[in-house]
Amino acid sequence: MEKINVEKMTILDLEKIKQNLQTDFDEFWTPTILESELNNTNSLYFVAKENENILGFAGIWITPDTVELNNIVIKKDSRGKGYSKVLLEKLIEISKETSREIFTLEVSEENVVAINLYKKYGFENVGLRKKYYKGKYDAILMSKKI
Repeated sequence: MEKINVEKMTILDLEKIKQNLQTDFDEFWTPTILESELNNTNSLYFVAKENENILGFAGIWITPDTVELNNIVIKKDSRGKGYSKVLLEKLIEISKETSREIFTLEVSEENVVAINLYKKYGFENVGLRKKYYKGKYDAILMSKKI
């Protein structure tokens, strides 16, 4: 793995991936949704870059009581190379700088790779949302003390 830089995501970063956001990254994240998140004062987003190539992005919401993982999205042709780990480590580092005690997330029961990553970093199962994803997959709720 080359040297990966993790930086706060900017509107310029969004402009770089805007054309290919839904095809190369994830069909859920439209440019409008992501721009709204970048302008939300309660959210923080970061990008993983190799040189100027954006490999992925991740975001958290900072609520009055918790830090909530909003997403970790890796470019489809860059998955399986450890970039999610790099972004998650950055989000955990940032979450420790807040006065919150709990970091929460939800993940589809079918996303075994992500579930294993979160467990590796100390997240524990704390609940379930039935048929949350696409009306057929349960969401596993996970949290960790920070």
